[in-house]
Amino acid sequence: MTRLSVNINKVATIRNARGGNNPDVIKVAQDCERFGAEGITVHPRPDERHIRYADVRALKQVVTTEFNIEGNPVDGFMNLVLEVKPDQATLVPDAIDAITSNAGWNTIAHKDYLTEVIATLKKEGIRTSIFVDPIEEMVEGAAAVGADRVELYTEPYAVNFKQNPAEAIAAYQKAAKRAKALGLGLNAGHDLDLENLRYFSEHIEGLDEVSIGHALICDALYYGLENTIRLYRRQLEK
Repeated sequence: MTRLSVNINKVATIRNARGGNNPDVIKVAQDCERFGAEGITVHPRPDERHIRYADVRALKQVVTTEFNIEGNPVDGFMNLVLEVKPDQATLVPDAIDAITSNAGWNTIAHKDYLTEVIATLKKEGIRTSIFVDPIEEMVEGAAAVGADRVELYTEPYAVNFKQNPAEAIAAYQKAAKRAKALGLGLNAGHDLDLENLRYFSEHIEGLDEVSIGHALICDALYYGLENTIRLYRRQLEK
C-alpha cells in the first residue's frame, strides 16, 4: 500500500503565530505516527516561518517511521540535511519568499547542479527525491542526475480533478509509467485531499508515497487528528 507521510509544517505555523510551544510540534509528530502515519515530512525554509531548524534536529531524535526533509538545496538546507541525515531528502526549487511550492525542477537545465547535490546526499546514505512536474522529459532528467525517486507535483491534478478526473490524471500516468521504467521510486504531493486522493492512488501504478500536510491538518480541525489520519490511509487502501 502507498505510504502516507504527514507534513507537519502547518502545526508549526499555528505554534509560531502565538509563541511558546502550543501545539507541541514534536508531540504532534509522535502522535501522527501513533495514529498510523508511515512517515513525517517537514519543509524548513530559510526564514523559519513554520518548521524551525531546531525542530528538525529534535524530530530526528524521536521519529521512528520515515523522516523526509524537503526544500531548496541552498547552503543552509544542505548543511542541516547533512547534519540530521534523514531517510529521504526531497529537493524542491521554491524561491526564498515562496508561500508554498508551485513548480517542479527543470531537471535538464539544472542537470549539473542537481547531479552535484544528489551525489553529496547519496554519499551520506540519504535517499533523494526530486520534485517534478508530470512531464516525461523532467522524469528522465531526474534519472540522469542520479535521483532515487521523483515526487510528482500534484496541484494541477487537484485543480482540474473536479472538472475531468481522467483528463486531470493523464499526464501523471505517463510520467509515473516513465519513472517506473527508469527504475525510479515514485512519490506525489501537493493539494491531495480526501476528495481526490483515492482516484489518484487507484490510477497511478507503483505509487510509493504521498506527502500531505495542508489539507490533512485542515481536516483534523473537524475530524480530529487520529480520525483524519485513518481517513487518509483508507483512501490509499487498494
